[in-house]
Amino acid sequence: MGSAPWDSSRNLSKKLEMRLLILLIAITFSNGLFSQEVTPFSIGETRTFKSEILDEERTLNIYLPDSYHPDSSRAYPVVYLLDGSRNEDFIHVAGLVQFCSFSWINTLPETIIIGIGNVDRKRDFTYPTTIEQDKKDFPTTGGSAKFIDFLEKELKPYIEQNYKVLEEATLIGQSLGGLLATEILLKRPTLFTNYIIISPSLWWDHESLLALEESAFKTDRSIYVGVGKEGRVMERTAKELYKKLRQNAIVKNRVFFNFFENRDHGDILHEALYDAFEKLFDKKNN
Repeated sequence: MGSAPWDSSRNLSKKLEMRLLILLIAITFSNGLFSQEVTPFSIGETRTFKSEILDEERTLNIYLPDSYHPDSSRAYPVVYLLDGSRNEDFIHVAGLVQFCSFSWINTLPETIIIGIGNVDRKRDFTYPTTIEQDKKDFPTTGGSAKFIDFLEKELKPYIEQNYKVLEEATLIGQSLGGLLATEILLKRPTLFTNYIIISPSLWWDHESLLALEESAFKTDRSIYVGVGKEGRVMERTAKELYKKLRQNAIVKNRVFFNFFENRDHGDILHEALYDAFEKLFDKKNN
């Protein structure tokens, strides 16, 4: 038997009702009545200030622990991160520091991170070279002394004035940043409490940093040196740096080294930093 006319009409009516309902839902969502609120997600803040020493604007990316509050009396240790631009090491190092400060990990205390954004790292992280070809290939190099003045006389006072920080300050540098961290350690050691030096480019200028007088390596700082499978020169010079520091350390058990044979220059940072945090800060290992 065929359907009665009113059955067809009723089916058509249901189809129209369904289409109208779908249209109404679409309009509702487009108007945002059912949509969830979207808010920005931030892991820190960015500040820009004028450096008189460098005669340029410098950008800082800053991670603050969840417990940080400007009205609180609590102060925090600070990590100063070279290569701290947003598209360099800031985001993933901030994540690692936050992870290591979890209560059930507790390798690190809650820590403020100051990521120093780069303008010209070849200029800022290197001292003058005697190699003529390097002068031609990298004409802006040789400005580390001015950059170290910037760290000491402008950046650290700026952070101490604007944030609740402890005296304990750690410097992290990799590659050319490791070269700069080594130079600061040997020439102005009291600028930082702890030095984490990863894959340092100590080949610079015929390895002249390693040729400094033995007294330059006398240290009471806490130091970690790490290097991966990065070639004969990189591996040898990193090990030589550690050996000189260890021999001249006032407190020898505060100088650490690790060779990561399964890592190279590109992927060593995270594993080396985790190891450095455990050795330098974990109370279970100290």
